[in-house]
Amino acid sequence: MDEKEVQSFLIIFSVIAFALALTLILLFIFFQKRKNKLLGEQQEAENRFREEIIETQIEIKEDTLRNVSWELHDNIGQLLTLSKIQMQNAKDNPEAIDEAIETLGESLNELRSLSKLINPDTLTNLTLVEALHLEIERFNRLRYLETSLECSASYFAIDSKIEIIIFRMLQEFFTNTIKHSKASKLSVYVNYTGKTLTIKAEDNGVGFDVSKMESFQGIGLSNMKNRAKLIHADIQINSIEGSGTQLLFTYKI
Repeated sequence: MDEKEVQSFLIIFSVIAFALALTLILLFIFFQKRKNKLLGEQQEAENRFREEIIETQIEIKEDTLRNVSWELHDNIGQLLTLSKIQMQNAKDNPEAIDEAIETLGESLNELRSLSKLINPDTLTNLTLVEALHLEIERFNRLRYLETSLECSASYFAIDSKIEIIIFRMLQEFFTNTIKHSKASKLSVYVNYTGKTLTIKAEDNGVGFDVSKMESFQGIGLSNMKNRAKLIHADIQINSIEGSGTQLLFTYKI
């Protein structure tokens, strides 16, 4: 190999080596940017999740305070008023004293139930099913509508923060049922199968046109969908005007 061939070989080798080095550098920069982007998206998702948890907890507390107000006025207040009337009637009817004592006892039981809602640690220390039981019991006490809750015998643990979000979505559906649906019945079915949680809630109210769902943002339907997306769950709202509304929720661990 003469000198010119050696020089040509060195030039070609240098060009190839430079091209390979440049390619590696570009690949490193590309993957580093992609890694940083993924980390940024992950951090953003975590921040969004934390913000959603805080917002959800605030909404639950606000809803709880409204519930306490309704229950004090619509239930306990009426019981105490009835007890007062019974005591006044006791002057002419001694048997009314026993009725008044019974009414006062019922008022005390209602206050004990209400104290569970007031306790700020209640939802934190309860499972999703236990929190739903409390909510359903409250509806039945207030006689807003006839409510029922059925749960599967099987169960698996879910992150408590995710359970809070699930509970809030259901709470929004319940609130819509009471405020807007004119329903007389509300049924909730909770099923744990394998690693899948399925919840169905349905009322027998007036329903609405699902094709116009975007116009119902004020009643929390868009919030439910956004929250389901945040925890990688699926939620469907099915409704027919005059035939009630149904919520179908699916979450896989």
